[in-house]
Amino acid sequence: MTLTDEDCLAETLAFNKEFEATAAGRPARERTPDATALAALRRNRLGGDAPPVRLPQGRDRVIAGGVRVRAFVPDRVDGVYLHLHGGGWVFGSADGQDEKLWRLAEQARLAVVSVEYRLAPEHPFPAGPDDCEAAARWLVDHAAAEFGTQRLLIGGESAGAHLSVVTLLRLRDRYGITDAFRAAHLLFGSYDLSMTPSQRLFGSKRLLSNTDTLRRTYELFTPGTGAEQRRDPALSPLFADLAGLPPARIVVGTEDPLLDDSLFLARRWQAAGAPVQLGVVAGAMHGFTLFPLTVTEREQRRERDFLSTAGR
Repeated sequence: MTLTDEDCLAETLAFNKEFEATAAGRPARERTPDATALAALRRNRLGGDAPPVRLPQGRDRVIAGGVRVRAFVPDRVDGVYLHLHGGGWVFGSADGQDEKLWRLAEQARLAVVSVEYRLAPEHPFPAGPDDCEAAARWLVDHAAAEFGTQRLLIGGESAGAHLSVVTLLRLRDRYGITDAFRAAHLLFGSYDLSMTPSQRLFGSKRLLSNTDTLRRTYELFTPGTGAEQRRDPALSPLFADLAGLPPARIVVGTEDPLLDDSLFLARRWQAAGAPVQLGVVAGAMHGFTLFPLTVTEREQRRERDFLSTAGR
């Protein structure tokens, strides 16, 4: 484990305090948001109050099985990055990070394909994972013809990191595919939906995620299940056999309720035989890369460096 960005700790903690104070003045969300509330929340960035910027470089298309994706293709392509967005399986969209994804595409020389997977509660498990699996299989079969390369990478943030691991496990277990995706980039993911100790003990701090918000998203994503049922490796990859997975970079902040998820996953991933880079960002809360912080700039640079060189 590498603890990073301790020199930025004062700035990071000050931002957390400001975020928590602002959040305390907002009304609490309904446990099960109605359609109107969901639509409003989904129109806006997860961390703000304005719709995301859609860039003309993003191209929407429909691929195998009717799955929608948004692709960013720079002039030079040395690989393809399958991106799975965050949002607790309930929020987020493939066009919610156009600026970041296009910058990554240009700087890392990657075709970035972001999946518009179906969201809960309208489409609970396994709909979202099914869409991500379909997109991954499409890339395995068509990346060379579509983008001129078979160097595939996968990753995402939060729920997207969870879906990335689930997708890799499905490719291995359902189709025997273990070497198509050459690396995984996993930002502050949830890997134990029955709740790790850090999830249970985090409490009610009004940061982007806390114990109660995590519990609510699990209920929406996997309705009718209890904690023991959510230990199923199909839902919680922390309990899966991780053999045959590619090298990974796993990142989390020290003020994230999902801290244990990343620490535990990194240990098990490495024990299963694959190299792991584990970065723990001092003072960072869940979803910190959504915000204009020094640690965000640094983390995005580290992400670019990893994805531009991984799997070569």
